[in-house]
Amino acid sequence: MYEPIRKKSVHSMAEPDGPHRSRTEELDIRLAGHLTALLTVTDELRALTPGPALDDAAERLAETAARLRGGRVPLRAAPTARDEGEAHLTALRQRAHNLAGMALVIATSRDDLVAAELAAACLEQHAEALGLAETA
Repeated sequence: MYEPIRKKSVHSMAEPDGPHRSRTEELDIRLAGHLTALLTVTDELRALTPGPALDDAAERLAETAARLRGGRVPLRAAPTARDEGEAHLTALRQRAHNLAGMALVIATSRDDLVAAELAAACLEQHAEALGLAETA
């Protein structure tokens, strides 16, 4: 009456097909991604508001991302140095603040003290620029 099922159901759990990454490797990849994105935004901010603090942050971000990526230096595009107004600058700083926060969470969860300190410093720097920092 009915023909037997010859294939596995698409609803069954998939069996592993190959090697999978460990939790630490996955966190390294995510952290490197957030730091690289933060580096891109930092480069944009450096083009609009040059300063030694952003230069230092960019250098440290590139070094840390390279360490997490097994020595591969992140690609860096030339920033667009056009001034689109204060709203654009604020949006860039907000984006950098959010990325630094995400990087801090991941760095803390994987106990990477160097990356956590760098992310916290970037978070504080952008919070201060946005007027979000608490005054003592």
